[in-house]
Amino acid sequence: MTKEKVEVLIIGSGPAGYTAAVYAARANLKPVLYQGIQPGGQLTTTTDVENYPGYPEGVTGPEMMIDFQKQAERFGTDVRFGMVTKVDFSSYPLKAVVDDEHEIEALSVIISTGASAKWLGLPAEERLNGKGVSACAVCDGFFYRNQEVVIVGAGDSACEEAHYLSKLCEKVTMLVRRDEFRASKIMANRVKNTKNIEILYNTETEEVLGDGQVVTGVRVFNNQTNEKWEIPATGFFVAIGHKPNTDIFKEYLKMDETGYIINKPGTAKTDVEGVFVSGDASDHVYRQAVTAAGTGCMAALDAERYLAAKDADFEFVTPQY
Repeated sequence: MTKEKVEVLIIGSGPAGYTAAVYAARANLKPVLYQGIQPGGQLTTTTDVENYPGYPEGVTGPEMMIDFQKQAERFGTDVRFGMVTKVDFSSYPLKAVVDDEHEIEALSVIISTGASAKWLGLPAEERLNGKGVSACAVCDGFFYRNQEVVIVGAGDSACEEAHYLSKLCEKVTMLVRRDEFRASKIMANRVKNTKNIEILYNTETEEVLGDGQVVTGVRVFNNQTNEKWEIPATGFFVAIGHKPNTDIFKEYLKMDETGYIINKPGTAKTDVEGVFVSGDASDHVYRQAVTAAGTGCMAALDAERYLAAKDADFEFVTPQY
């Protein structure tokens, strides 16, 4: 196994990772960033981004992430394709293994591995993702103004997103798999009392309908009677939760019950010295590109201050591949 030593290792890309890289590189910390299994993160599956400052005409998710990457590289970030498959934060320097074949010793680590939306597993979800199928109402709801949409979910997040869509869309049909909500009473009552939200209990999705370019409807069935029917819709939103991509850190970092890394309030610090977290790996509330970028900045600044205080004498070696 080849070995290498670095000052700052950034695990994951996306707005958080690339922003951390910009700040770390400008501080002359020579960051090395591994893009992970999905270079650019969740935004690469988004067609149009219109709510990020600095893009007055909007931009596609992939284009935006290319811009972020170019900016990070401009200041000297070593951006690499590869996935960190193992870490060891039990001793210092911190250790990480890339693709099970390359070991890195790092003075500091910034985690920006993000989270992945949970899907129903329907064939059309992948085919029509970004063409009417979405896992983020706040990100994409604007594109369905005055249209009819369907949302799947029964928890607080689903209720919040359904209520958000109700302010934009002509009608929101909410599919609840059981005969009751999992959401808190106050959130459930909010959607129940919204006139243009129709709630269908004991109802599940059989398939999302579309011509390959846009969504045209949703075929559903009642799981009590097996009755099937189609609901006309131009948008289909899945709100059944997200899973943070943090499994490899579980042995070392403090997390909540769903796997989000817990940071110290007001900072990007984790409970392990020298390890910092940014973006959706720790944020289960906002989950926006602009908030992820903000925490990426925080993580880099925290890492810079940490390294300055530690003033470590570290010998660098040329990477071997």
